[in-house]
Amino acid sequence: MSDGTLRAAQAALAAEHAAVYGYGVAGARVAAGRRAEATAAYHAHRARRDALVRTVRDLGGEPVAADPAYALPFAVPDAAAAVRLAAVLEDRVADVYSDLVRACEGPLRRSAADSLREAAVRAVRWRGSGVPFPGLAERAADGSRTDVTDETGGTTGAGAKAGSDAKDRTGATH
Repeated sequence: MSDGTLRAAQAALAAEHAAVYGYGVAGARVAAGRRAEATAAYHAHRARRDALVRTVRDLGGEPVAADPAYALPFAVPDAAAAVRLAAVLEDRVADVYSDLVRACEGPLRRSAADSLREAAVRAVRWRGSGVPFPGLAERAADGSRTDVTDETGGTTGAGAKAGSDAKDRTGATH
């Protein structure tokens, strides 16, 4: 496995840490009718996180640790904002799994593709609509990623920061 595979696995692990944290916030504010869905997503992200810890170790790396807290992309004062947050979390996770799919092969690639698909399906359920190619952000002519701004003015897609990078992107907390 290459250093690129390890970097992509570490990025996916960091995104899963951030998703687990984010679902803690979203789950506390989502409407009662969608609480089971938020709980299931929380548990799915915890399971993926734990699997990625093992993967990073298997690749010879030291798994990136979770931060004690993460800046959210926007305030989450109510159930509607919690649903928007859940969709953004899934988009961010899909983005890093897309990178992991490109960086690896074999069983790890299959697992990353499954994770990408699961995140895309959850994003559609939360948002009510999908995107043509989940996990694939717009690319500039030089191949670098470009940011995409959502309807709330927040950055989504690959340009959005997850994990420790997110703390410096916004002043929002909860």
